[in-house]
Amino acid sequence: MELAHSLLLNEEAYNQLGEFQKAEFIFEWLQFLEKLLPVTSRADIRENQKKLVEQLTSLLNNSPGPPTRRLIAKNLAVLYSTGDTFSVYQTIDKCNELIRSKDDSPSYLPTKLAAVVCLGYLYKKLGRILGNSFTDTVGNVLKAMKNAESQGRYEIMLSLQNILNGLGAAAIPCHRDIYKAARSCLTDRSMAVRCAAAKCLLELQNEAVFMWSTDLDSVVTLCFKSFEGSNYDVRLAVSKLLGTVLARALTSKQTTASTRHNFRRVSLEEVMELLGTGFLRGSCGFLRASGDMLKGTSSVSRDVRVGVTQAYVVLVSTLGAQWLERNFSAFLSHILDLVSQSHPKAIQSQTDAIGCRRCVSFILQATVGGLLGEKAQIAAAKEICQAIWKLKKVVDAAMSDSNLETRISTTDVTASQHVLVCALQELGSLIHGLGTTAAPLLQDSSTVALPSYVSLLLDRCIERLSVLKSSPEAVTGYSFAVAALLGAVKHSPLGIPHGKGKVIMTVAEDLLCSASQNSRISLQRTQAGWLLIAALMTLGPAVVQHHLPRMLLLWKCIFPSSPKDLETEKTRGDSFTWQVTLEGRAGALCAIKSFVSHCAGLLTDEVVQRLLPPLPSAVDLLTQLSSINKSYGNSVKTSSTVYRHKLYELLAVLPPKTYEGSFCPVLKELVADLTVPDSQIDASTFLLPPLCHENDLLLLGPLLQETDHRFIEEQLLLGNSIAGGSLEYDPYSIYEKVAKGDSVPKPLPPVLSVISAATRLFGVMFSHVAESHRLQVLEQLLNSIKQTKGSRQQIVQLNVVSAFSTSLKHLANCKGSLGPEEVRRSALTLVMGALESNNPLLRCAAAECLARLAQVVSDSAFTAGLAQVSFDKLKSARDVVSRTGHSLALGCLYRYLGGIGSTQHLNACVGILYTLSQDSTSPDVQAWALHSLSLIVDLAGPLYHVHVEPTLSLVLTLLLTVPPTYAEVHQSLGRCLNALITTLGPELQGSSTTVSALRTSCLLGCAVMQDNPDCLVQAQAISCLQQLHMFAPRHVNLSSLVSCLCEILLDNSVLVNLCSSYLLLRRAVVACLRQLVQREAAEVSEYAVALVKESREDFTPADVNIREIGLEGALLGLLDKELDQRLCQDIKETLTHMLTSMAVEKLSFWLKLCKDVLAASADFNTVASVDTTQEEETAKADDASVLTSDSDERFHPFSNPRWSTRVFAAECVCKIISQCENAGSAHFDITLAQERKQRDSRDDFLVLHLADLIRMAFMAATDHSDQLRLSGLQTLLIVVRKFAAVPEPEFPGHVILEQYQANVGAALRPAFAPETPPDVTAKACQVCSAWIASGVVSDLNDLRRVHQLLVSSLVKVQAGKEAQSQQYNESTSTMEILAVLKAWAEVYIVAVEKQKNQCDAHNHCLKTAHSAEESYRDVTSSASGLLDLVQADLGTLSKLWLAALQDFALLTLPSEYASQLPAEGGTFYTAETIENARPHYYNSWALILYATALWLTSTGFVIVDPDEGVTNLSRPVTPTTMCQDSSTRPLVKSPEDVNTDRFHLILGISVEFLCSPRSDAAMENIIACLRALQTLFDVPWPRSKIGGDQELGVELLNVLHRLILTRESPDIQLAALEVVRLILFAAQEHVKEKRRSAEVDDGAAEKETLPEFGEGKDTGGLVPGKSLVFATLELCVCILVRQLPQLNPKLTCSPAVQSGKHLLLSEDGIRLVAAALVILSDVPAICSPEGSVSVLPTILYLIVGVLKETAVKLQDGQLPLTVAASLQALKGLLSSPMARAEKSRTAWTDLLRSALVTVLDCWDQVDGLIQELDEVSLLTAVTVFVMSTSPEVTTIECLQNRCIEKFKITLDSKDPLVQYKCYQLLHSIFQHPNKTVSYPYIHSLAPSIVGKLQEAEKAKPENAAELQVIQEGIKVVTALTATAEEEHRPHLVACLLPILISFLLDENALFSATNSAKNLHEFALQNLMQIGPQYSSVFKKLMASSPTMKARLESAVKGNQESIKVKTAKHAKNPGKSSSIQLKTNFL
Repeated sequence: MELAHSLLLNEEAYNQLGEFQKAEFIFEWLQFLEKLLPVTSRADIRENQKKLVEQLTSLLNNSPGPPTRRLIAKNLAVLYSTGDTFSVYQTIDKCNELIRSKDDSPSYLPTKLAAVVCLGYLYKKLGRILGNSFTDTVGNVLKAMKNAESQGRYEIMLSLQNILNGLGAAAIPCHRDIYKAARSCLTDRSMAVRCAAAKCLLELQNEAVFMWSTDLDSVVTLCFKSFEGSNYDVRLAVSKLLGTVLARALTSKQTTASTRHNFRRVSLEEVMELLGTGFLRGSCGFLRASGDMLKGTSSVSRDVRVGVTQAYVVLVSTLGAQWLERNFSAFLSHILDLVSQSHPKAIQSQTDAIGCRRCVSFILQATVGGLLGEKAQIAAAKEICQAIWKLKKVVDAAMSDSNLETRISTTDVTASQHVLVCALQELGSLIHGLGTTAAPLLQDSSTVALPSYVSLLLDRCIERLSVLKSSPEAVTGYSFAVAALLGAVKHSPLGIPHGKGKVIMTVAEDLLCSASQNSRISLQRTQAGWLLIAALMTLGPAVVQHHLPRMLLLWKCIFPSSPKDLETEKTRGDSFTWQVTLEGRAGALCAIKSFVSHCAGLLTDEVVQRLLPPLPSAVDLLTQLSSINKSYGNSVKTSSTVYRHKLYELLAVLPPKTYEGSFCPVLKELVADLTVPDSQIDASTFLLPPLCHENDLLLLGPLLQETDHRFIEEQLLLGNSIAGGSLEYDPYSIYEKVAKGDSVPKPLPPVLSVISAATRLFGVMFSHVAESHRLQVLEQLLNSIKQTKGSRQQIVQLNVVSAFSTSLKHLANCKGSLGPEEVRRSALTLVMGALESNNPLLRCAAAECLARLAQVVSDSAFTAGLAQVSFDKLKSARDVVSRTGHSLALGCLYRYLGGIGSTQHLNACVGILYTLSQDSTSPDVQAWALHSLSLIVDLAGPLYHVHVEPTLSLVLTLLLTVPPTYAEVHQSLGRCLNALITTLGPELQGSSTTVSALRTSCLLGCAVMQDNPDCLVQAQAISCLQQLHMFAPRHVNLSSLVSCLCEILLDNSVLVNLCSSYLLLRRAVVACLRQLVQREAAEVSEYAVALVKESREDFTPADVNIREIGLEGALLGLLDKELDQRLCQDIKETLTHMLTSMAVEKLSFWLKLCKDVLAASADFNTVASVDTTQEEETAKADDASVLTSDSDERFHPFSNPRWSTRVFAAECVCKIISQCENAGSAHFDITLAQERKQRDSRDDFLVLHLADLIRMAFMAATDHSDQLRLSGLQTLLIVVRKFAAVPEPEFPGHVILEQYQANVGAALRPAFAPETPPDVTAKACQVCSAWIASGVVSDLNDLRRVHQLLVSSLVKVQAGKEAQSQQYNESTSTMEILAVLKAWAEVYIVAVEKQKNQCDAHNHCLKTAHSAEESYRDVTSSASGLLDLVQADLGTLSKLWLAALQDFALLTLPSEYASQLPAEGGTFYTAETIENARPHYYNSWALILYATALWLTSTGFVIVDPDEGVTNLSRPVTPTTMCQDSSTRPLVKSPEDVNTDRFHLILGISVEFLCSPRSDAAMENIIACLRALQTLFDVPWPRSKIGGDQELGVELLNVLHRLILTRESPDIQLAALEVVRLILFAAQEHVKEKRRSAEVDDGAAEKETLPEFGEGKDTGGLVPGKSLVFATLELCVCILVRQLPQLNPKLTCSPAVQSGKHLLLSEDGIRLVAAALVILSDVPAICSPEGSVSVLPTILYLIVGVLKETAVKLQDGQLPLTVAASLQALKGLLSSPMARAEKSRTAWTDLLRSALVTVLDCWDQVDGLIQELDEVSLLTAVTVFVMSTSPEVTTIECLQNRCIEKFKITLDSKDPLVQYKCYQLLHSIFQHPNKTVSYPYIHSLAPSIVGKLQEAEKAKPENAAELQVIQEGIKVVTALTATAEEEHRPHLVACLLPILISFLLDENALFSATNSAKNLHEFALQNLMQIGPQYSSVFKKLMASSPTMKARLESAVKGNQESIKVKTAKHAKNPGKSSSIQLKTNFL
């Protein structure tokens, strides 16, 4: 194919190809040429023009296929427009010649058509340049049309459209001729020609004035004619023409003088009148109508009515939204008039009326719902209310007649009902869409959308119901209203009060009981009563369970209890009583069905048993119905049908086991219903689509697919006898869930619903009856089909097949088998008969049924047999019906059997389908065969690979040759191509020649389909490209794909939602975009903008702003206009993907988009008023620009977006913030952001847009729409949390958010207004607490504003359950109360934490300096102030908190304790709403728990109770005080008990939660819970409780252990370890207390030993599960081994760990290890001596292990933190009293020695690892042993020598730091009080220290480190001098002084000396000054003996005194410095 890529056709290559490849090659070349010509230079084109024109015109003669001819024409036109035009006339003549040619053979046709197309494109491109030649051309073309066939007429019409387009006004001479020709085509028998003619006329009316002036009437009539017998595409095209022409007529100004005389201005009334006639009378013209009307025969055909309906919508859309706003009332009255009594003809029959109502509803929804913004919609809704009001007056007037009979039959009422229905429906859907924004509207009407009105309206309706019980109309009306409201409750997030259920149940019972009192209204009352009960069931199990007994009783009473009673009934009643009885029983059945489907949770076995008794009698009645009908005639007929329907429905939802006894009679009835239908209605369109596979339905044309006009187009599906569903057919459906995409339930007429219920029930029952029985049933069904004839036969067949198919579905689901051979045979006969039915829908269902049959039988021989039957049929049959049916059957068989496996079978299938798909005589056969082929390609999997190439070439050939008029064939081809691409999959990326050839073919196929005029084919092309892009992204040209997608999408956004009228095409485009932006969002967005820039001239001005708002903005705009849910979802996902990948780079752009959407609706004045003050303060450049851009009212990119779009924008803002959070810290740091912005102005950071973020959150939070308010508050919450800590660089000590406090306050205030819904208030509480807790505002007066809001809500909470408003479900008040309490808890926690931090800071401040005092004072005031704010309400809060925790504790009890729950519910929830309340408690308990724990501990568990004064409980209460207390006040719990209860409440909740935190439990909940435990054990009283109760402690430890195992988060683990430490501490206190009291008590007794306290008693055994010590050890081991796996002895032996490399722990890891070690060292303290001996080895192993594993040298010579911790632990352990206790002393000594040996052995490890180990750490450990243990441990000679040896080695270290540390350690050992310990060290090591110092005289210190070593050495020797005995001191001093003096420098040397030398000089001098006076005798002797020394010393002293005067300050500090170093690592 690469050879095709050249300017001229490569003829050599072309001639070598076969026939098929030639076509492909040419198409590829033409495609390439189309891209190449516009970018080739003019000179090159002129050079090759002659040759090119020759090549292109010669191709015309080669009979090119449709896509090829279009490309030839385009290329020729471009060639002439860029090159020279002189030879163009020859080309035009040549085309005309071809058209004139007399050759009529089919083979010559393509050439003729190509010539026609060519002319069209040449004139379109060159237009007036071609001068006057066009008259001949047009004449010639029109002449050719006279004897052209449909393809010719189609192409000629399109060509004329192009000619008109190119010539514009110049073509006026030909307008009339063209008009005449197009008129005849507009009623052509070929639908494609009608479409083309409509397009041609649409082009014509641009210039031809007569069309919308003089000839307007005839154009309109013509369009009506064209609608007759039209299909969907024609209706679209013609309605567009009609709407546009009428709009033109309305808006046109008088044009030129010449036309003035015959020009009349058309008024709106006339236009509406014209359309109205079409709607009401159809296309029969204006005169003929009268004749028909007299006969009373004419009825408007449905397609005309639907077409006119669409024309209305086009008309209004063309005129635009503003026009509609201005003229709405006129428009509304006209539209409603269409169904009013002034046109009785339109609504004579019920079906007509329903059809008309649907059309009217559609017009109103599409115009009002689709075009208007929210404000305009509210205005429109008010207009509709007015209209309703007027009508209501009419009805009232009619109703007030005195006489009953006339009252109901007044024609007015029945007539105006239709108007009311339409108006009310539109009002309902409007308000539903507006949601809570509609609040200003509602004084008197109701809807799902306003939760706050549901219960008020319910009350009102129930009240009216009770008052007007005696009026039948009122009973019916109000009961309907109540039922509708109850059905709406599930859509309302806030529910209704629980008590309403009770009220409704009572009313219903009352109605049912009183029904028999008054015969006039007994029917209505019965119906109403059961309707209410059935609707009540939708509220779900929680409500229903309370009313269940009463309902079951009513259910039992309504049916006769025995068959005898039924007989007596039959003999008694008359037709009226039967009507009432049947209605009542139908109602009861309906109620039970509603119960079963909505409250499945309550269907226990017991309840099922109670439901069953009435069923047999219900079934008996069913069998009697026919006889009752006979006796009482038609009056009972409807009631009996309804009864039948309801019974079937109920049985279908009950488990079949429950009514096994009634199977036979019911099946009999079912068979009768299916085979002897009452109606002659073809119900196929209801029954079959659910049974066909959705992909197969595509074969049956657009009617069964989703389109924007589905709502009205449905009528045409149903045939003329039925109009589709409507509420009046089945009142019980009013509370049911609505079908997808519809605002009102649409039940079918009873006759039909019985059939559909019967098929469903048959499906269930057939799969449960015995196999023998099945055979009889099937035989019976087959016979009944045979016996009927004609259309009846088809109806019976249809019913039977759908019933049987349903049963196969059930059998397949429950994996049942069909039965023996006979059953299979009958089944097969049944299905095969249907496969050859004339109804295509039935064929489709039968093919599916056949495949399901094979699936159920699941026997390969049977399946092969089925396939063989189809093969034989296809080979012999010639008729279309059987060929289509059987070819589809082959494909369906594959669907359920996952590839029949044998290649032979596959080859046969493929071969047959190939042949069928090339049968050009019947497009239907082609379409079905190709569809079937696509199924096989899809399902045969890898087996298909052999066939891929031939199939692909077949598909391409057909694509290039099938005429465009056969859209269905092209659609099937598209599906095939799609399946082929999927089969090839990732192989498409390959580079081999075969793969690249396949790839090119796929791309070619896509290109052909993209050019197809049919929208669905374009949609296929797009999804194919999407697949290709997924598998081989490099080979799909992204820029052209994106531009193609954008053109489709943006072209649509011009004319609101009717442009690409094809929903499926829009869906395909958006789905494709969604996939593209997942990978390459930036590129997609750039290409889209580039496309708009290039094609400026093509785009309408409305779209120019895509340059500013980009593709993203265009999508947002589309999201706002689109009504289809799935499409909106895809758009949202696309935008989210774009946002995640690009928001950070294009930050300002995205924020501006969101802001425009949010601001488009906000009233600017409210926003500005808040902002202005701050703008003045911080007049930053960007803020200023923001304000100005809002104020100039320029064109707004989004005019009046819907609330849902604004909610999405607010969510986007939140997403942007989180994207920025991942992107880097500069987004949240204003200084950094400004610096980087200065460096590169293109950088953009979120923090610079803070003003916008706040403003957007504010706009959303103060909107009318509750949804938006919630999103706005959420955004505000995120902004506060993320930016709270960002400092304001210009005002140090302040944060950047501080300037926005007015906005935050203003945004929150409305949410606390009394009428605000609870969910908004709850969210606002969360924001309040976050704002107060964030610490942004430090000034208390400012804080009070927000604090006041919380106080107000607290007051509301205190009012208690009773005072709650009765608008919503009780659980909503639970939600609000808990939100308030949680917010307070958060504020309190923060206040306490701040105060705690300040106390720490304060103590720290005192240590450091005094300068910080002032700043400190400010901070304290704010924290304690915050605490003071809370303190005021703490008394109330603490009670509420405890109450909430108590509720929560009850709610967490397992279900088996349900009986113990309080009957009336808890403090904040009612017993009935337990389930709804649970989530709210889960949401908020953790913070409340933590706050409560803080409060209890802050009072030290002191209770302030008004009666008792203050009782101090900080110490455990002794029994004596308790007795007194209880004796004096028997009823009040003692404080001790109250506290114990509270303690156990907190502990219980924590343990319950921590035992098994749900996997989705939030981190903050776990942390809060652990913090609460920490707080609890921070004070003595609770510690004494847990210390004294060992089991409790062990349980807690086990829970914490499990938590640590399951949660990886270091924060959680650290918090848990802190709790463990406190538990251990409590146990220690407890043991100490016991030991102390034992000593006191037993002091007098003469016992030899005290009893042992602590674990391990006398044996030392620890019992796992009971032992606190064991639990603690487990936990610590778990932490340590997790961090340092080498500690696990099992692992140590394995080769993996042996390498001995040290792991560096993370910072969190280090903290965890340290915490665990602290706990370990405390363990022995709670053991008895024997116990301590059993745990000591473990503890030592772990501590020494950590030391060994982590002792690695750090750069700065610091000890690693873990080492420090292990040394600290070691020290704690060694100094434990147990080491000295007599029982354990010897064992301890042995163990400690072993531990010391282990430490010493670390040095001697082989493998040269020593350099890694840190000698200092190990030496320190040795020193700790020496210093902390009793001497006998370390003074054994061998150990002591090894220790000394280590010190010697270290002293000689080359590293000064190591030497320094070594000196420090020796310093401490030398000072050990016990001489046996210290002397050996002194003797061995002192000489070498002195020696080292003497050496230092020669080599002066080079740097600070060496200096430190020398100083430390001197200190050691000085200390030695001090500890030595008297007689040895002089010797030591005599050694020391010369060394010191040698360090002094003379004056000259001082100036030139290094810093270190100077410092050494000063240090030596000071030491001399100190030592001299102490040992004066030695000093004097020495001075005398050595004059040089003396001189040196004197000069130094002199110099020192002089310098002291100069810099006093410096010296004072120096000694301090050196001494502070020593403190850092002193563990000793």
